[in-house]
Amino acid sequence: MNTKSTRLRVVREFALAAALCVPLLCSTPALAKDDAGKKKAEQACAGCHGPDGNKPVTPETPRLAGQQYGYLVQALNDYRKGARDDPVMSAMAKPLTEKEVGELAEYFSKQPGLTTKP
Repeated sequence: MNTKSTRLRVVREFALAAALCVPLLCSTPALAKDDAGKKKAEQACAGCHGPDGNKPVTPETPRLAGQQYGYLVQALNDYRKGARDDPVMSAMAKPLTEKEVGELAEYFSKQPGLTTKP
C-alpha cells in the first residue's frame, strides 16, 4: 500500500470515529440530567404519582407523565413559594432547588403518558 492511500484511509477512519463520537459527547450532559430527574422522581414522586408519573395512587393525584415542561416547572415553583397549597405537595416541593425542579419537569415531560410525542 502506498503512503497516500494509507493516509487517506487513516483520515477516513478518523472522520468516521469523530462522527460517531460527537453525538455521544453532546448527549452526555442531557443523559446525566435525565438520570438526575429520574432518580429524584423515583425517590420523591413515585410513591404518589406512580412509576414514571404514570400511575397515580388516588383519583385526586395527577398523572405527571407527558405534561408540558413549562407547566410542571410552574406548578412545582408555585408549591415551593406557597402560591399553590397542598399539604403533601407543598412539603415535597419546598426543599427542591431550581435545578431539581428543572430536572424533574424535564424527566416527567419526556415520559409517555398524556400526550404522544411525534
